[in-house]
Amino acid sequence: MNLLKEIKGAWGWTGVDPIEIVTENDFGNLILKDNEDQFWRLCPEDLYCEVVATSIDEYNELIQNKEFVDDWFMDSMVEEAKKSIGDLKSNCKYYMVIPGVLDGEYGGDNVKMASFVEIIKVSADVAKQIKDLPDGAEIKLKTIS
Repeated sequence: MNLLKEIKGAWGWTGVDPIEIVTENDFGNLILKDNEDQFWRLCPEDLYCEVVATSIDEYNELIQNKEFVDDWFMDSMVEEAKKSIGDLKSNCKYYMVIPGVLDGEYGGDNVKMASFVEIIKVSADVAKQIKDLPDGAEIKLKTIS
């Protein structure tokens, strides 16, 4: 499995064309680098993939920002997930069943574990479906078995 190919296939509609995974966290957030030396953040729990730095200098400044670092590591959520679900299994990440952008709870029963690739694909699919909706729009989630 080529994770960069999976990311491009799922999130390419945002314009991301990653050549490198710079770093990842336990909730499947990724910092990706593209061939223009831009840095993107893929954030499955908030359903976005966007440029967060347009150069290595901007990226180095970003990772010194306490607010960004705290948000990135998600320490309290990771600790809670480990206590309730257990340590991450190979090729898995924690995820929010109902994403935060859809008013999902950041913790508790809304956090589960799944395949990293599935988290990338499902979050991209939902993000694409809601991308043009105005804030506060009502949506109906349907699951297909």
